[in-house]
Amino acid sequence: MANIKSAKKRILVAEKNRLQNVAMKTMIKTAMKKVLELASAKDSEALKCALSKAYQLCDKAVSKGVLHKNTAARKKSRLTIAVNKLLAE
Repeated sequence: MANIKSAKKRILVAEKNRLQNVAMKTMIKTAMKKVLELASAKDSEALKCALSKAYQLCDKAVSKGVLHKNTAARKKSRLTIAVNKLLAE
């Protein structure tokens, strides 16, 4: 355990940031699952809205430093490919 006051503060700040990062990543995963459910149900209007929301969350995570830009691009690309595959069936 840290003895110096600034080190103790860094521990608290790092934990707070970690929890925010985990929450953001969880929101992204949930949004992606929702998009895939709507794609399999062929609900086009809700799908368009949910896909936009998933993209926004990925972009926001990049701007906040939660995800690397290439990671977000890969997630969006894979999501789009999966949606197109489900819609083609």
